[in-house]
Amino acid sequence: MDPEVAAALDRAARTALAHADRLAAVPPGAWPDGGLLPVSGASGRAAALQMRVSQVDAPTDLGYQRYVPSLSAVLVGRKRSIVGDDDQEWGREHFLITPVDLPVVAGVTEVEDRGFVAVVWRLDPVVVGEVVASMSRSAAPLVEPPRLGTWTPALADAFARLIGLLDNPEDVPVLFPLVSREVVLRLLQTEQAPRILAALDNESVVAKATALLIDRLDEPWSMDRLAGTLLTSASTLFTRFKQTTGMSPAQYLKRARLGGGTAADGRARRDRGPCGDGRRVPQRVALLTGLPGGVRPAAGRGRRGCTGGVRRGRVSTLGPS
Repeated sequence: MDPEVAAALDRAARTALAHADRLAAVPPGAWPDGGLLPVSGASGRAAALQMRVSQVDAPTDLGYQRYVPSLSAVLVGRKRSIVGDDDQEWGREHFLITPVDLPVVAGVTEVEDRGFVAVVWRLDPVVVGEVVASMSRSAAPLVEPPRLGTWTPALADAFARLIGLLDNPEDVPVLFPLVSREVVLRLLQTEQAPRILAALDNESVVAKATALLIDRLDEPWSMDRLAGTLLTSASTLFTRFKQTTGMSPAQYLKRARLGGGTAADGRARRDRGPCGDGRRVPQRVALLTGLPGGVRPAAGRGRRGCTGGVRRGRVSTLGPS
């Protein structure tokens, strides 16, 4: 890791530790609307900065999480995140951008003496729009960026100063608007720019598609029907959806159904079974292991999944899963 990046993230970690919401354990089903670290659960100084800072004392099982548009950073420890077919274990060397409401399977894999500490900072589309409008740059290419971003020294320094405002609440009214815009600017200078831009427009075809699928989970969607409802072509919708979310519409719908109070969720509860190491897979993850494009071992970890007794979920006709 770049020494400047490491120094900045060390500063951020020290501040975050002093203000983290401490959790001895993660209760099942505790993260209904913002992932492992729900922004909606923030309080006090963190809430004023539109962020959630959390500390977990021990590794957790994998579980379904729904992330709001946000920047997620791990400052101490490591976690595993599964988005579509992308399955990675990561720590402070990377960050995760979720440009739209995104269903993710994730859990803490490693803790240090200080536990696991992470920050989720909500991306404000108004701020993103103001920064983009002031920049002279061409539009981001329509390509899918890497799922995880890599810190630059300028981005890590700006993010550390954003976290540093937790120590100085009297400075927040003046400095928060400035530092938050700098963080967005630095993000737009990374390979994650397409995802940042996707968080800008609530009226984009991808934002409309995700809102429609979440609102009407139980309906039998096809790619043609979804594209027709949104007044766009199936090929355009598929390409933009994959670029923005990292998964196909079928994968998105499958993950969302696993996290909602649908028939699929009921099947997951009935079908959970023992893991090879004696533990039980979280009920929603158990169903994923029996589906194409479901839970797979993270790269380099050699983790074994549990497939015994898992039935197939409802079949989607939205395209490749």
